[in-house]
Amino acid sequence: MAFDGVTIANVVSELKKELVGGRLYKIAQPEEDELLLTIKHPGGQKRLFLSAEASLPLLYLTETNKTSPMTAPNFCMLLRKHLQNGRITDISQPGLERIVHMEIEHLDEMGDLRHKTLIVEIMGKHSNIIFCDENGIIIDSIKRISAAVSSVREVLPGKPYFVAETQNKLDALHTDRGSFRNALAAKPQPVFKAIYGSYTGISPILAQELCHEAAIDGESSTAALSDSDYDRLYQVFEGMAERIREEHFAPNIAYRNGKPVEFCALPLTLYDYEGCHTVAYDSMSVLLEKYYKEKNTLTRIRQKSSDLRRIVQTALERNIKKYDLQLRQIKDTEKRETYRIYGELLNTYGYDASPGAKSLEALNYYTNETIVIPLDPTLSATENAKKYFEKYGKLKRTFEALGDLTKEVKAEIDHLESISTALDIAMFEEDLAQIKEELTESGYIRRKGNAKKQKITSKPYHYISSDGFHMYVGKNNYQNDELTFKIATGNDWWFHAKQMPGSHVIVRLGNAEELPDRTFEEAARLAAYYSKGRGQDKVEIDYIQKKHVKKPNGAKPGFVVYYTNFSMAIDSDISGIRLAEG
Repeated sequence: MAFDGVTIANVVSELKKELVGGRLYKIAQPEEDELLLTIKHPGGQKRLFLSAEASLPLLYLTETNKTSPMTAPNFCMLLRKHLQNGRITDISQPGLERIVHMEIEHLDEMGDLRHKTLIVEIMGKHSNIIFCDENGIIIDSIKRISAAVSSVREVLPGKPYFVAETQNKLDALHTDRGSFRNALAAKPQPVFKAIYGSYTGISPILAQELCHEAAIDGESSTAALSDSDYDRLYQVFEGMAERIREEHFAPNIAYRNGKPVEFCALPLTLYDYEGCHTVAYDSMSVLLEKYYKEKNTLTRIRQKSSDLRRIVQTALERNIKKYDLQLRQIKDTEKRETYRIYGELLNTYGYDASPGAKSLEALNYYTNETIVIPLDPTLSATENAKKYFEKYGKLKRTFEALGDLTKEVKAEIDHLESISTALDIAMFEEDLAQIKEELTESGYIRRKGNAKKQKITSKPYHYISSDGFHMYVGKNNYQNDELTFKIATGNDWWFHAKQMPGSHVIVRLGNAEELPDRTFEEAARLAAYYSKGRGQDKVEIDYIQKKHVKKPNGAKPGFVVYYTNFSMAIDSDISGIRLAEG
């Protein structure tokens, strides 16, 4: 994800259309490094969000308001003093730099018309919002940078504003075939790195996209490029530059397995493969707000679920070790039947054994083969038989005990893996509450004092198939049981990934006599996506009518059995399946 110069060019194009001519109605500073400007415009009231936060600098139009502190910070008060009710006359971007200039005219205390510039620099940890007068002298900034912090440029009141030339990159909007080739050839490195390393405003993902469109392996060295490769790459590069100059942007987000991975102001054909898809937006501002909201949600849920994941992983590792030990112990009992036969044959043929003999050859009447029975020479044949029967009895008891124990431990492993998959599926805090309750009732989390059960508000996912059928997906084991045994009726169809943790998917048949093939495939994709097999090329899915699905007595939540079913192998791409609203 890159807030590159091309993205900023797209944002600036929107801001010019929406804000130029508008007046600054409100100026707020909700956070230390943020501004929220409310602009009154003939087209309606607009809000502009600006952030110079080191980890996530942003700039976009928004409809969301934010609470401001009771006492405005000094920088906010300064802007209010100079710019309140000022008119925005222009918004521009120098080249493809990650810089935005907002020109504002206002009346000073004497009633004279004055001009100021609010400069937003989107440069990672060096991001800043700088306020300058008409002569380019810094009045103040949201972050003051002294010589002790930066030897390249001071950002302090009274200092002249300038952009430090630290990278010596070329202007992507004004280049020719020769200079393009020379710039890349001068960097013997992967092609995509040479592109974004040579030109301002080009992010790594956009450079990879250019290589993809030109049918060139972006990871190959520039030294391997032929004349025709350079020609194709330049044509694609110049096409990109032309789109930017003419402001023909196409903002879109690329999703992989349902999660946002990249965004760009130009089409991303790089993600045109199974498991990935792109969603186009009319506005880069809407895209940015949506993208970072989704990313922040995923990050927040990941952080909030970390304790639960640790509990599940610890219990899983402990049970897997126990299970492996039990399997080894079961393997050690495999000789029990051999010991029983030895004992029986010694009772039958023991009279043939010579005193002090170390073995006895005897006919095994079960197989009609002659076998050699090892003997303890210090014991009689009868005593050797008794010894073998004792070994047999001990191993038989061990085997029978382990048989039940291994089933219990394996069921616990399957249960924990299903909870782990549910944590991967969880998208909201209320989803985690139900998983935590399951872990509490299973004894992995101790309920504090007289604490009551949490109120559960999480509901299964609800999708609509292309043919109009309602499809429901359980987010966890409790929801799986509820869907299958309380919501679904006998003739509804039930889907689940074969022999792996995953969601129960129910398709309501309604008044229809049967499901169309397309709905079967879409439900199977949902079962594949919401399972441990997500992202695999193909996942085998079992499907059957709900009336054939049973829950054994005492079974763990979400565990069912069925004996006659259909199966299909399908991918886990659900990009074309509509999620119902509400």
